[in-house]
Amino acid sequence: MSVRNLTVSQLFDAARGGDRAALARMLSLVERGGGEAREIGRVVYPASGAGYTVGLTGAPGAGKSTLTSATIGHIRSLGEEVAVLAIDPSSPFTGGAILGDRVRMQDHATDPGVFIRSMATRGHLGGLSLATPEAVRLLDAVGRRWILVETVGVGQVEVEIAGKADTTVVVVNPGWGDSVQANKAGLMEIADVFVINKADRKGVEETRRDLEQMLELSDLAPDAWRPPIVPVIAIEGKGVDELWSTVQRHRAFIEASG
Repeated sequence: MSVRNLTVSQLFDAARGGDRAALARMLSLVERGGGEAREIGRVVYPASGAGYTVGLTGAPGAGKSTLTSATIGHIRSLGEEVAVLAIDPSSPFTGGAILGDRVRMQDHATDPGVFIRSMATRGHLGGLSLATPEAVRLLDAVGRRWILVETVGVGQVEVEIAGKADTTVVVVNPGWGDSVQANKAGLMEIADVFVINKADRKGVEETRRDLEQMLELSDLAPDAWRPPIVPVIAIEGKGVDELWSTVQRHRAFIEASG
């Protein structure tokens, strides 16, 4: 039977059983909104709560998609499954996602342990799609324990991901700006982990120093989490293991601190 003819409950049962078409259909209904999306919310809510969401955000061109792809590969090397929501700009003609992020993740397209979904912003500001929180909950409810959310390229104030992810990774590049920029940017204030991507370029130490200076000025409480700074060359996969270990440490910290 076609997934289009299944009820929400039947779709959910099929998705929990590993039916990717049923999961894709449910995500489409969530994006569309309306009565079926609300019904999905009611069905999945009791089954959610075990997944962990990692948000990857940063300015356009920072290398978020390449880093996301490398992170997927590392998670899979550990034998774990992962779901990815890649938030893309909307087409001005159709309103759909332009799918630029999906292009960079082709290495994982045939891996049954990876589920990648592009979602269009559809004009929503903040770096996410309006449907993102419900989509995350759905992926959680069908058994995906790691969920990566890659935002569309954002500036200083489009920091909605901080309220939706358990760990927020902010990606910057060497030479991205000076210390004044670091001190004023709202994007900098949401990071649980900083990644200096393209760390084979000049300016890595200066960028690290600017971030350290910003953290010194941020007046963190003695028992607060201090965001680590991880240099990475995502296109070569270098530093991704350290990044993932840091995400695991942050998870342990927030679970211990409540």
